[in-house]
Amino acid sequence: MTVLNFFGGVGEIGGNKIQVEGRESSFFFDFGLAFNRANDFLAEFLQPRKSNGIMDFVALGLLPCIKGIYREDYLRHSGLSYESEPAVDGVLISHSHVDHAAYIHHLREDIPIYLSEQSYLILRALEETGVTSFSEYTYLKKSFHLISKKRGDGHTRSKEKINRDIRILKPYETFNIGEFKIKSVPVDHSLPGASAYIACDEQDTIVYTGDLRFHGRNPHLTRKFTEIARKFKPTIMLSEGTRINRYNNITEADIEQKAEEEVDKHNGLVIVNYPLRDLDRLITFYNVARKTNRELVVSLKQAYILNLFRGQGYPEIDDVTIYKPRRGWGLIDDKSYACVEDEWLCTSDIDPSQVQRDYKIWERDFLERDNIINYRDLQSYPGDYLFRCDFFELKELIDVKPVNSVYIKSSTEPFDDQMDINEEKVKNWLDLFNIHYVDKGFHASGHANGQEILEMIRRVSPEKIYPIHTEHPEEFDILRDDGIEVIYPKRI
Repeated sequence: MTVLNFFGGVGEIGGNKIQVEGRESSFFFDFGLAFNRANDFLAEFLQPRKSNGIMDFVALGLLPCIKGIYREDYLRHSGLSYESEPAVDGVLISHSHVDHAAYIHHLREDIPIYLSEQSYLILRALEETGVTSFSEYTYLKKSFHLISKKRGDGHTRSKEKINRDIRILKPYETFNIGEFKIKSVPVDHSLPGASAYIACDEQDTIVYTGDLRFHGRNPHLTRKFTEIARKFKPTIMLSEGTRINRYNNITEADIEQKAEEEVDKHNGLVIVNYPLRDLDRLITFYNVARKTNRELVVSLKQAYILNLFRGQGYPEIDDVTIYKPRRGWGLIDDKSYACVEDEWLCTSDIDPSQVQRDYKIWERDFLERDNIINYRDLQSYPGDYLFRCDFFELKELIDVKPVNSVYIKSSTEPFDDQMDINEEKVKNWLDLFNIHYVDKGFHASGHANGQEILEMIRRVSPEKIYPIHTEHPEEFDILRDDGIEVIYPKRI
C-alpha cells in the first residue's frame, strides 16, 4: 500500500514536503520553506546559523528529522552519522518558489532532483544573484572542509563545488522512480516552468497539483493537465487550496488595461513593483510601456533572468532598459570622484576596472551595454520610462528625486506581520517624495480560486482528495457530496 507522509504544506500556505512511500521506493513532492513557521521564529537579521548545519532548522521544526536525506558536511560537522545510501530516491520539484524548493540546499547531492528546464534556470538565477546563506540548489559547496595548501605547510578552507544530480524534465515526459511511473505535466502559475505530477504504482495513482491557476497567460496548460489527470482515474489527489475561500480573479489582461490607463494619466516617472521572477507580469508591463511610449526599466537581477530565458517567448535583453545602481564607491558618472595619487578624479578619468569592482561578477556583463541607464537618465527624462523598483531598491529614489511621480503596486497583499511592517515603510518612502500610490487591481494571483479548484477536482474525479497548501481545508468538504473522500492530512 502506498503511504503518504506530510512534513509540510498542512494547514499552511507553502512549505510542501510530501513523501510518497511505495513497496520498494520513495520520493518527495517538493521540499520547501514554510513561511508561517519560519516567521514565528525568524526575522531579517535573526536567521539559522550555518555553523550548526541542519540543527537550527530541525530544532525550529523547519526541517523534518529524517535519516539519510541530508548533506554529509552538515551532518558530520554536527557529530551526526551519515548513511552510505540516500533514504529517498528523488525529489520532484513542482516549481521554483522558495516555499516549494528552498530546502533543496540541505539535501545530499546524490538524491536526484527532478524539475522542468525553466525551474532549473530560476534556481540557477537564485544561486548566482542571491545573498542568502542557504541557496545551493544545483550544486553544493563543501562546508567545514580543510584541504592542504598548494604551497607550503598548513591547510585552507575548501571551495570545492559538487554538482547535484539534476534531472531536467521535458513537458509531458514520463519517467520511473523505482516501481513508480511518473508523468510531468506543465501548468500555469506566476512564474515559468510550473509542473504538476502524476505518479502510479501497482496500488495507487497519485495526482499532485503543485501550484496552478486558470486565469494567467497560459490557462490552456492547466486545462490540459485536468484532462490528462482525469484519464488516469486517480485514487489519490493532492490539491493546493491557497484561494479555496476566494471566488474572484484578476487576469493579466485586466492588469494590462488598467495599468495602461493609469500610466496615461501621468507625465512624470512611473514606478512599478512586481515580483522579480513573474515573467508574465514583466510581459504585462513591457506591453504597457510600449503602448504608452515608454521604456521598461528592469534591475540587473531581472536582466540576468531574461538573459537565461532568451528565445523562450519573453522580451529579449535588448528589448528592455537596464538600471545601473550606484554601488560601493558609487563611481557611476562625472559627478562621482575618487582620489588617485593625491588627485581627485571623476569617474570618466579612472581606470574602468576600478569602477567594475563595485559590482558582482555576474553583474559586470551588463554594465557596458547600450541599453543601460542610471539615475540621471530617470531624472532628465522621467516621462520616457516605466521603472521597476521593488522594496529593496527604494533607496534609488534618493538619487532619482522623482517629481510628479506615481507608484503602481503589482504584487501580493501582505500576509504576515513583517510584510505589514514593510508596507508601511514603502508608504513612508513614497510620502517622502510625494509620490502618488495606487495599489488596487494590479495583481493577478498565481493560484486558482475556490470555484475553479472544486470544478477541477470534480472533473479529475479522484477517489480521495487531500487538501494541501491551504489554511482552509474545510472548504473541500463539499466534495463529499460528489462521492469523493476528503481526508485532512496530518503533519508528522
